[in-house]
Amino acid sequence: MKIIVDAMGGDNAPEAIVKGAVDARDKLGVDITLVGRKEDIERCLGDTDRKGIEIVDAREVVTMDDDPSTATRRKKDSSMTVALNMVKNGHGDAVVSAGSTGALLTGATLIVKRIRGVRRAAMAPLLPSSENGFLLIDCGANAECTPEYLLQFAYMGGFYAKCIMGLDNPRVGLLNIGVEDSKGGELQHGAFKLLSEAAARGQINFVGNVEASSMLFGGADVIVTDGFSGNIALKTAEGVAKWLFTEIKTVFKSSAKNMLAAAMVKKDVKAISYKMDPNRVGGTALLGISKPVIKAHGSSNDEAFFAAIAQAKAFVEADIIGDIVKNIDNMKISEEA
Repeated sequence: MKIIVDAMGGDNAPEAIVKGAVDARDKLGVDITLVGRKEDIERCLGDTDRKGIEIVDAREVVTMDDDPSTATRRKKDSSMTVALNMVKNGHGDAVVSAGSTGALLTGATLIVKRIRGVRRAAMAPLLPSSENGFLLIDCGANAECTPEYLLQFAYMGGFYAKCIMGLDNPRVGLLNIGVEDSKGGELQHGAFKLLSEAAARGQINFVGNVEASSMLFGGADVIVTDGFSGNIALKTAEGVAKWLFTEIKTVFKSSAKNMLAAAMVKKDVKAISYKMDPNRVGGTALLGISKPVIKAHGSSNDEAFFAAIAQAKAFVEADIIGDIVKNIDNMKISEEA
């Protein structure tokens, strides 16, 4: 298996990207293609054994200052654009990039293309919960959605949860302002109807509406929403987690007694911190694209990028795209584009 890596994307590129990619070559047994400025990649590789590693020179870099909607079209020799064209043309099995989220999503849609019949690609991060974690789809790719989009997100999220999370019959919930069937606006009402119909056909294990307050407590394995609401829910959860750990540290350091208590529970607190560490997951799948594309965190260190490549490898091996293609007729309610 060959993973194509945008070596110039992200805050810590190319050093952390190259190191994480080399670790993936060594530990996961994948071949790596590093795309970016050759001299910078060579410098990072140093005297590393080059077996299973290919370098493809690309002189431009998509930055956070670039317009996401035009970046990959304007910068045709950027590491991101070249990487996406390579996977499109069959020169690798998946692409991993820590570059601009908007540019990667737009580039994947325009260059690699969506799966035929999929209305919109969606971002689907794996998040921790009190149970086995859950998939949130969409978390920011589509601010405006139709009920059909959410229906498709549910199917794609379900396939991903089965293959990547190992769940036989993942529970699908609809993010809403209450658990009652009547809650929400026109989008939620329409999506609820479509999801209920799919459940009646035995195609989705729809468990109804889920409030944001129960997301982290195992309310569902896949939580479906529009990108606007999903992004707010995601960023709120991240912010609360950071605030909580900051407050806990302050309390533990406030007195000798509390410092002693901290020493006693240090192992347990570290276990919670590990569970919530984004570096452990590494990235977010762009579901609905015709080839596997993984968006690694912009601040990825080498550990996080290794995890993103591991996620890409699992994505390819599970053939989730094949599952979506086989079930696309169930996912459509109209013939409009």
